[in-house]
Amino acid sequence: MSGKPFTLSVKVVLRDARGRCLLVRRSSLSKNNAGKWDLPGGKVDAGENFDVALKREVAEETGLDISIDDVLGAAESVTPAKRVVYLILGGHPTAGEVRLSSEHDAHVWVDSRALAEVDLCGQFRPFAVAYAKAAPGPS
Repeated sequence: MSGKPFTLSVKVVLRDARGRCLLVRRSSLSKNNAGKWDLPGGKVDAGENFDVALKREVAEETGLDISIDDVLGAAESVTPAKRVVYLILGGHPTAGEVRLSSEHDAHVWVDSRALAEVDLCGQFRPFAVAYAKAAPGPS
């Protein structure tokens, strides 16, 4: 055991009406994972409910209002100071147009089955592989 404190971050696989997932690319100024694709979301503030935190973070990062549908999985990363646990939820946009914050420099909607092929932040690779395998094909 590392003895490092745990923190909680919430992420969302946002699916549009066509079943595509929204990814955001971390800007070159990002202190972690610069240039990598990421799921929208972020840290939960002390005393904040995680669903409220996720909706706040997504609105800040993308300008979208969302609905949260289900729990999809979890991931973890370790930094020099802490261990970050990620709760990954599923959801869909309910209002707004994508307008990125300065934390990100691009966005893309990708087919759910192609999620594992994207250059995602490393901590989400195992989740993306499993999610892509389980994603339904074209009808």
